[in-house]
Amino acid sequence: MNKYISTEDASLKWGISKRRITFLCNEGRIPGIIKIGRTWAIPQNAKKPADARITSGEYIKSSNEEELEVTECQAKKTTI
Repeated sequence: MNKYISTEDASLKWGISKRRITFLCNEGRIPGIIKIGRTWAIPQNAKKPADARITSGEYIKSSNEEELEVTECQAKKTTI
């Protein structure tokens, strides 16, 4: 029988916030999780998922996003 821990216990075990664990559960990034009401139950032997967030501090925009941003900035300058 599988044993489960709460998000609070997982946050202490993995050294990350309860909110971050809830976010990982909502994304389905922790295998074997189940939801009981509004609470997530995490398998006791679950491994901490790798951090997939951008950590370099750089965000790579596509050329369409850059063009849109420039156009929006120009529009704001002309209306002021």
